[in-house]
Amino acid sequence: MRAKHSRRKDKMAKMEVKTSLLDDMIGVGDMVLLEPLNEDSFINNLKKRFDHNEVYRVQPGLLAFLGELEEWQTYIGSVVISINPYRSLPIYTPEKVEEYRNRNFYELSPHIFALSDEAYRSLRDQDKDQCILITGESGAGKTEASKLVMSYVAAVCGKGAEVNQVKEQLLQSNPVLEAFGNAKTVRNDNSSRFGKYMDIEFDFKGDPLGGVISNYLLEKSRVVKQPRGERNFHIFYQILSGASEEFLCKLKLERDFSRYNYLGLDSARVNGVDDASNFRTVRNAMQIVGFMDHETQSVFEVVAAVLKLGNIEFKPESRANGLDESKIKDKNELKEICELTGIDQSVLERAFSFRTVEAKQEKVSTTLNVAQAYYARDALAKNLYSRLFSWLVTRINESIKAQTKVRKKVMGVLDIYGFEIFEDNSFEQFIINYCNEKLQQIFIELTLKEEQEEYIREGIEWTHIEYFNNAIICDLIENNQTGILAMLDEECLRPGTVTDDTFLEKLNQVCATHQHFESRMSKCSRFLNDTSLPHSCFRIQHYAGKVMYQVEGFVDKNNDLLYRDLSQAMWKANHSLIKALFPEGNPAKINLKRPPTAGSQFKASVATLMKNLQTKNPNYIRCIKPNDKKAAHIFNEALVCHQIRYLGLLENVRVRRAGYAFRQPYEPCLERYKMLCKQTWPHWRGPARAGVEVLFNELGIPEEEFSFGRSKIFIRNPRTARKLLRELKHLKRCNEAATVIAAYWHGTQARRELRRLKDEARNKHAIAVIWAFWLGYKARRELKRLKEEARRKHAVAVIWAYWLGLKVRREYRKFFRANAGRKIYEFTLQRLCKKYRDQFTDQQKLIYEEKLEASELFKDKKALYPASVGQPFQGAYLEISENPKYKKLKDAVDEKIIIAEVVNKINRANGKAASRIFLLTKNNVLLADQKSGTIKSEVPLGDVTKVSMSSQNDGFFAVHLKEGSEAASKGDFLLSSDHLIEMATKLYRTTLSQTKQKLNIEISDEFLVQFKQDKVCVKFIQGSQKNGNIPTCKRKNNRLLEVAVP
Repeated sequence: MRAKHSRRKDKMAKMEVKTSLLDDMIGVGDMVLLEPLNEDSFINNLKKRFDHNEVYRVQPGLLAFLGELEEWQTYIGSVVISINPYRSLPIYTPEKVEEYRNRNFYELSPHIFALSDEAYRSLRDQDKDQCILITGESGAGKTEASKLVMSYVAAVCGKGAEVNQVKEQLLQSNPVLEAFGNAKTVRNDNSSRFGKYMDIEFDFKGDPLGGVISNYLLEKSRVVKQPRGERNFHIFYQILSGASEEFLCKLKLERDFSRYNYLGLDSARVNGVDDASNFRTVRNAMQIVGFMDHETQSVFEVVAAVLKLGNIEFKPESRANGLDESKIKDKNELKEICELTGIDQSVLERAFSFRTVEAKQEKVSTTLNVAQAYYARDALAKNLYSRLFSWLVTRINESIKAQTKVRKKVMGVLDIYGFEIFEDNSFEQFIINYCNEKLQQIFIELTLKEEQEEYIREGIEWTHIEYFNNAIICDLIENNQTGILAMLDEECLRPGTVTDDTFLEKLNQVCATHQHFESRMSKCSRFLNDTSLPHSCFRIQHYAGKVMYQVEGFVDKNNDLLYRDLSQAMWKANHSLIKALFPEGNPAKINLKRPPTAGSQFKASVATLMKNLQTKNPNYIRCIKPNDKKAAHIFNEALVCHQIRYLGLLENVRVRRAGYAFRQPYEPCLERYKMLCKQTWPHWRGPARAGVEVLFNELGIPEEEFSFGRSKIFIRNPRTARKLLRELKHLKRCNEAATVIAAYWHGTQARRELRRLKDEARNKHAIAVIWAFWLGYKARRELKRLKEEARRKHAVAVIWAYWLGLKVRREYRKFFRANAGRKIYEFTLQRLCKKYRDQFTDQQKLIYEEKLEASELFKDKKALYPASVGQPFQGAYLEISENPKYKKLKDAVDEKIIIAEVVNKINRANGKAASRIFLLTKNNVLLADQKSGTIKSEVPLGDVTKVSMSSQNDGFFAVHLKEGSEAASKGDFLLSSDHLIEMATKLYRTTLSQTKQKLNIEISDEFLVQFKQDKVCVKFIQGSQKNGNIPTCKRKNNRLLEVAVP
């Protein structure tokens, strides 16, 4: 009996938890219950829940959510309002997943997991294909919402090695697509710049089999230009930040962002974003998804080529016929791009300078001016990147597609751009807003369709609901004859001069009388004086509000034109991926038909998407951002109000409340509210519908407030639902009071028993402590005895050692010599010197050896020597390898350079000096021109016989060459250097090392130098000079060269 009573109490406690979760909610969790229902109360309710942390979050630094879920199942599926709190809230733990798993909406607080669980269970148990539509502005959290849905479904579906691999591949496709398709904008640090729809396929058990991803309208114009404060796509920054130096070298890239014109520098670094770590994540994700190593390498090579395309610059060049032609300024970037992509440099260079137009059997080649060349460059970069992105999506689909051909259940997740109204709205915003119009249209259609089917299925009389149908706006845009997209295509395809202004004129003629179209030049006179509408703009009254579009760029962006020469150049690439991206470049498959325009392609994609969505049961996540500052705790009511209006949230609630706002199957309704009626509590022994009828009659609810369907009870007014909740709450409080009293009594008994047990435990503890103290005392006493004994033994050993030492010292004194002190001093000095020398590195030893050699050669012989003692021998005074000026010289010398110094070479004719670069290598002495880096003379060390110099304080020296050698044809070298001692020393040591013969160093104030066939005497004299302390050289006659040293 006690066990049965305990189980009953547990069951009651569970039921109380279920009801209290909704009753204690901050504000109103179900907007249909909101009273009164207007815009102000709607916003205030959202703000109240926002201020009380009724939000959800994924991980620190990511987006978070506030949910709005129906307590009762409603007629359009689930709708969640999601508000981004811009802070960390730990509500996406595995425990939360288990909490919402297999639970009904009314059991727990609003959460995005509740919507995901409802959609997944409907798919698994009722065999209904589902779709989750996620919409909202940039920065509202659409991308994170889609990842949350996928992560929840992955957590609650089946397990197993094969299933886990499929789940991991589906989840890891997100980092790859985000890296290549997302970018930092002023509104969002991780903004999706493309639309994504993923169909996740399940088997009959609800385990994932695979998926298919569709992408829509990548914002490829971002590749070549970004607005101020925004970045290019993430992958560019991730490669430069996270790739190793070796990998960057293979891609011919440098880590410095400022080296690339396509990367904006004002926002290159983003706080809280670790591009290097994200790059490692992307590479790991590509490996998990199934990319081969050579495929990954090819992808990054294409990304590097796109990045380097932006560095190609053009200059004008006039031709003989008077036409301007563009030429590439610096061909180094072009060369590296061609090496990356395997394209012939001349082919790509010509494609940037000429354009070939084909018409039937004729070909006409025209030159491109600078503006056209830049357009061609940017068009190639945009096409290359967008086609790479489409290839990535296709490649991911190959890896994640279902391998079996059994019948599949499908859950679609749509993460697509929200409605956009900027200060400057162009073609991209027009296309995005058209897509949102179509989504609003399908929302209306599915809402009314499911409502009507529900009423008919349950036998409830259908009530017509008034609503705004935006089909007229969709027709204005997509009509095949008079739609704006059709007019734009017609302008792009017609011959003659086509500009954005002619397109606007066309719209003014065709759409002038449409009630949702406005233009300054419209035939409707009511707009002629509207100064807020510029001449180059038109305005459309969308369902979300009026949007003004600037026609500039509409025609070019819709054409999306890439010159055929560039396509053919790409197809000729010796790069399998690039070749596959440009199939139209194949000369064997030349198609003179114009490719479809961007608008028509997007229109077809949207039509396919709408057809797909109409076959599925819809679930909605409406994302809202509370402020534009990406800051926590800020709720901008005007901004939220604008989003509520264009998302149609208030109208959505009104549509629900127009008919029967709430419904619930009889079984859960009776289970929840049966305690309100004595006849149904605690057990009802009959059909659930009969029990609900008895319950409602007992509560006295008017008959016009509810209707009985075949399987559900329908309630018309929210007040009726609130009345049921109040009754339930009152009864629940009574039960809670009884539970509290019983709990207090049981607690008193438990505390008494606890005190008894504590006293008993305390006594046992006291005995244990006393016993432990006694054992410790005995152990310490024994330890003290052992220590004393050890101390005595140590004292005896010390005294004995001291006595032995004393006897030895007495014996040693007898034999101690009088000069012992001197020998000890010398021995100590030798040890100290050896210890000091042992600390030297190999480089230091070499330096001191050279200094010692210089001392032996020049000490007390050359007056310049004392000044050189304190100067370290550096050798390489010119940075040959690092200075691009000496690149030619570096390439010509393939040996290690021992010394590189600028010297003055004395002219044989007049004694004037000319600057030369003096290089000493392992085998040769070289003289090179300082300006051009050209090698003038190269002398093998074996041909150097002697070096002559004066004994005075000057840097003149002569290098004597072996007679009859090839290098001696022009005679000896007379040179002047500021590092004479170092140069002569290194030359002496290098010659000795290579030839095993000592080089003769002659120090004399008068020596002979061989100039061609003549021998000239070089004589050094003392005297004051006009040039200060600088020695001068002057030719006295054919046989004498006089050097005046101050």
